[in-house]
Amino acid sequence: MDHNLHHIETLKEGAGRLLFDTAAEGLLLVDKNGEILIANTQIEEMFGYKEGELTGQQVEVLIPGAARKRHEEHRTAYASAPKKRSMGRGLDLQAVRKDGSEFPVEVSLNYMERDGELLVMGLVTDISDRKRAEERLYELNQSLEQKVEERTRELRQSQHLYRTIARHFPNGTINVFDRQLRYVFAEGQELFRYKLTSENLVGTSYLERLPEDVREEIHPKLQRVFDGEDMSFEIETRGQNYLMNAVGLPNISGEIQQVLVVEQNITGQKKAQQKVRIALEKERELNELKSRFVSMASHEFRTPLSTILTSISLLRRYNEGGQVEKRLKHLNRIRTSVQNLTTILNDFLSLDKLEEGRIETNIREVKVNELIYDITEEMETHTKAGQSILLSNGVACNIHTDDHMLRNVLINLLSNAIKYSPEDSNVYVSCEQHDDQLKISVQDQGIGIPLSEQEHLFSRFFRASNAVNIQGTGLGLHIVKRYVDLLGGRLTFESIPDKGTTFYVTLPLHAEE
Repeated sequence: MDHNLHHIETLKEGAGRLLFDTAAEGLLLVDKNGEILIANTQIEEMFGYKEGELTGQQVEVLIPGAARKRHEEHRTAYASAPKKRSMGRGLDLQAVRKDGSEFPVEVSLNYMERDGELLVMGLVTDISDRKRAEERLYELNQSLEQKVEERTRELRQSQHLYRTIARHFPNGTINVFDRQLRYVFAEGQELFRYKLTSENLVGTSYLERLPEDVREEIHPKLQRVFDGEDMSFEIETRGQNYLMNAVGLPNISGEIQQVLVVEQNITGQKKAQQKVRIALEKERELNELKSRFVSMASHEFRTPLSTILTSISLLRRYNEGGQVEKRLKHLNRIRTSVQNLTTILNDFLSLDKLEEGRIETNIREVKVNELIYDITEEMETHTKAGQSILLSNGVACNIHTDDHMLRNVLINLLSNAIKYSPEDSNVYVSCEQHDDQLKISVQDQGIGIPLSEQEHLFSRFFRASNAVNIQGTGLGLHIVKRYVDLLGGRLTFESIPDKGTTFYVTLPLHAEE
């Protein structure tokens, strides 16, 4: 003990002691048995001891009770093989104050020999503030990591949601293109129409997928979007109609390096709009038809009805035997007027059935020569004075068609030929067979059709300007044309004003139901 006191006194002397006490860290000097020889002011304050109170105590007094035994073993091992080293870095090394409170420290050890005695110097640093800062930093890092994880999860969920929405975008696609109009993103149900996926498209050229004419139309419009102009337009490609809406996607610097293009297939809407337009047009035509019907019927029905009433009144006066010829004249006028009314009503009934699609063909074998003969014989009663219907002596023509429709066609054509031809003129009817077709012609020597009006001949209610004073509904040829179309044939004509008109009915030998 006297020897240790000698060392202590030596260290206390002069500059050594000054350096020891003014050090910023806690310093203590311990012998090989663990006895504290010197403790500077900083370590005394750190551990809550008065000046000189630590001197002579075992260094384990500064170690928490649970770790003292282990520390003695470490100290003995160090004394047998001393070396310079640090303790506590990366470890939770604890020290205990005089009042029993514990706090974290770091310890650096060095050794020296004095007069053959091993002395160990310990540099002790209170790292409570650093630990608190580390714990705070750890908590902040944990909180940040949790927030990053939550944000990443939310972002993934959002991306999944956006991709799911885009993938199920109905009747179209949602696309993002770069400045070279290469795919950056593509999703939508329209991709399934062409058996594509976004993986097939990303990095490929959008324009190369388009036909050349559509490419030339769409390219300049999308380039304008990169200049900041939003675009909305329609294109048609591969029989489909698309509504295109394109907007620029600015980056952080405000530059548009990508564009968002939403394609929507509007083919269904286009077809629906077309159906609505057709329905409105039919409704307009129907209203016009009704209006013209009322106008025409009021005129066409008035004349024969007036004739009938007048003739009936006159018949009452001609009751004597010598007035038979006058009675027959008025009876014929009544019969003709009734026939005119019947013709008008038949035209309207036929048109009504045709417009509503209620006409069905009934195909059967028809001997055309016999049918023409029967019709011409029937129409002889309608001819004007001196008029004749002449039949050509052609070969027997038998076809499979609807005899009722063909009869109406021939009656209408013969009726027109008689009506628009003068007295003492001829009407010619011929029938010829060529390969798998039958051709019937009806030729008159009448007023003909003005050249400028011939294109309207088969329109409903059309009356040529040179026929306005001749009774008629303007429906006959329209109905004839519809019947011939139903039979799979063609109706053509040749006409020279004031010379006459020839109608040609060309029918297949075997019409389809």
